[in-house]
Amino acid sequence: MAAVISGLKEVDPNGVVVVVDDASTDSTILRAASQGACVLPLADQLGAWGAMQAGLRYAAEKRCARVVTLDADGQHLPAEIPKLLSAMDQTGANVVIGACAFRGSRLRRFAWRMMRGVSGISAEDLTSGFRLYDRQAVDILVSERASYLEQQDVGVLALLLRNNLKVVEVEVSMSPRAVGTSRIFSSWAKVCRYMLQTLLLGASKRGVQTVKLAKHQGAVIHD
Repeated sequence: MAAVISGLKEVDPNGVVVVVDDASTDSTILRAASQGACVLPLADQLGAWGAMQAGLRYAAEKRCARVVTLDADGQHLPAEIPKLLSAMDQTGANVVIGACAFRGSRLRRFAWRMMRGVSGISAEDLTSGFRLYDRQAVDILVSERASYLEQQDVGVLALLLRNNLKVVEVEVSMSPRAVGTSRIFSSWAKVCRYMLQTLLLGASKRGVQTVKLAKHQGAVIHD
């Protein structure tokens, strides 16, 4: 985590680094605070999306114009953030996904194919949490209707596309996790449960969104 926080400060010395602590029992709060991050300690575990939404709500209260979300396990590289910012500036997108399709195991690639087929969202890296949101996207994601999302991958994209936001996917480099394992792709049992939820959600949202693909300087654009 320390390397991630220091990397973020190098990219934007004036930016605010927020660490959401999802009721952890380790020293996350102390370590993050010692690195100069703003720590949001949650009283109870809300899960991946609940914790993410808490961070987005903090950003909305502070009237942040843009918000980058990334994991603290070292997989997402702060040095790649300028690629996301450039893609948003060049395309006028509301959301930019930092995609790394080559990182996927056979299990992950199988899940991606199923999710793309059912949801109609043809992003190459559907489960990447490395994303850049503008204020319009943040306002949607902190709303009450977004609180009922079961997971943050297809659910978030479906909600944003339903509101006619432009989503851009740009290729970035990622590193292997420095700590921990995937919350989804660590076993077939977890994948099956996740896929059942995601496929049902994707099928229910498919009829209310239109996805058009185009190419813009290496980025895949979803309108």
